[in-house]
Amino acid sequence: MPNDVPKKKLTQAEMPAADYAFYGLVWAGTVLTDRVDRALIKAHDLPVSWFEVLLWLAASPDPVPASVLGNSTMLSRSQVSRVVDALQSRGLVTRTPSPRDARSVEVSLTPDGHRLFEAADATRRACLAPVFTDLLDEDDLRALGRVWRKLKADKDA
Repeated sequence: MPNDVPKKKLTQAEMPAADYAFYGLVWAGTVLTDRVDRALIKAHDLPVSWFEVLLWLAASPDPVPASVLGNSTMLSRSQVSRVVDALQSRGLVTRTPSPRDARSVEVSLTPDGHRLFEAADATRRACLAPVFTDLLDEDDLRALGRVWRKLKADKDA
């Protein structure tokens, strides 16, 4: 009977290398993002998608055009717009007309936004340490960075 066949997991050796690598990326992204999302919501009422926008804004010394946020984050332009609306309603970001393009706006962190980002970033790092950064050495992290850059470069081509 088909129901009597024991079920087992495929091992890495039984799976093509490309499939195993792809599954690993999907698994890691899903598990780590979910872990960070839960920690950020619990500690700061801040979904990971909002944190991602704050991360890009905090990394820039100048206001960021909203279109650049859409191209830089893993969010669609409409998602970025909704996130910026929510962050603005909480007093964490400001929108200003672009001095270079009257049709666009630039987004920047407020002082409260900077403070929340710093606290949330500490939460994110603490949440990831035992399952990511404490497990990987510098060579591992550089290798992951190289893989990410290659995959991203192909996306942008």
